[in-house]
Amino acid sequence: MSEFKCHHCEESLQGKKYVQKDGANYCVVCFDAHCANICQECHKPIGADSKEVCYKEQFWHNTCFRCSMCSQPLATETFVAWDNKILCNKCAAREAFPKCKGCLKDIVEGDQNVEYKGTIWHKNCFVCTNCKEVIGTKNFFPKDEGFYCVTCYDTLFTKYCMKCNKPITSGGVSYQDQPWHNECFVCVSCSKELSGQRFTAMDDQYFCVDCYKTYIAKKCAGCKNPITGFGKGANVVAHENNSWHDYCFNCKTCSVNLANKHFVFHEEQVYCPDCAKKL
Repeated sequence: MSEFKCHHCEESLQGKKYVQKDGANYCVVCFDAHCANICQECHKPIGADSKEVCYKEQFWHNTCFRCSMCSQPLATETFVAWDNKILCNKCAAREAFPKCKGCLKDIVEGDQNVEYKGTIWHKNCFVCTNCKEVIGTKNFFPKDEGFYCVTCYDTLFTKYCMKCNKPITSGGVSYQDQPWHNECFVCVSCSKELSGQRFTAMDDQYFCVDCYKTYIAKKCAGCKNPITGFGKGANVVAHENNSWHDYCFNCKTCSVNLANKHFVFHEEQVYCPDCAKKL
């Protein structure tokens, strides 16, 4: 007959307290030191003299097996495993139901609710940020951190075209803080769309470059071409009722440019002082 001894230290277990594990016998000292399960809560060995709770191959001292939220002992109670936590039934009920973004209370089964991008409200808690009227399941517009009913959004944020007075739902043109639809912001003469194009404003009317040159721009007294203010010739010289491109403002006799210089205006012509003396 083989000797009845500890599987680890091989000391006799005759007449001593021992523990069986995995088909082997251990003295209490060796079991506690080498074979005891580790508690998931306190991370200490669960000794031979301690009561143990096992759930899904994890172990706790019976005194450590508590609700993760309220710390109620659960070793002899029913419990719920929720999101890697052990919960009592009461806390599990609170955790299982989503919270309303408006009132912060549970949305329980049967409650009418509204969900938007992962956030949920009771139906009557989903209200317009501005007027506080219940939006519920009606149409709404999100903006920044708020939500607006159609009426408030139109009043607060919708831009209306200066020409047709209809709402601009996308795109559009803004000039001097005034909005237009692209198709409404056009040359007053030829109706060409001016979005992205050079144009000239005059007396609250807008002209494309071609129409401005043809119908509005003054003609240079030198070259007789339109003075548009665009590109070369943007600088203008004016005297009495005449205008010139700055590069056309030249002495009639010697052709020296007189922009920003002294000149003599004689019989509708421009002369430098030296040439004027010879007249």
